[in-house]
Amino acid sequence: MIKKIAWETFKNTGDINAFIELKQIEDIEKGIENSDFKSKTEEENNK
Repeated sequence: MIKKIAWETFKNTGDINAFIELKQIEDIEKGIENSDFKSKTEEENNK
C-alpha cells in the first residue's frame, strides 16, 4: 500500500526524496511486523 502511495507521490511531484522516505517507512513497518511475528513464535515455542 505504501509503495503505491510512494510511487503516486513521486509521479505527481517528481520529488524522489518523498518516494525514498515512504519506502523507508514501508521497510520499517515490515521490520516491526517480522519482529512481532518472531516474538509471538518464540513465546509459543517456550510454552
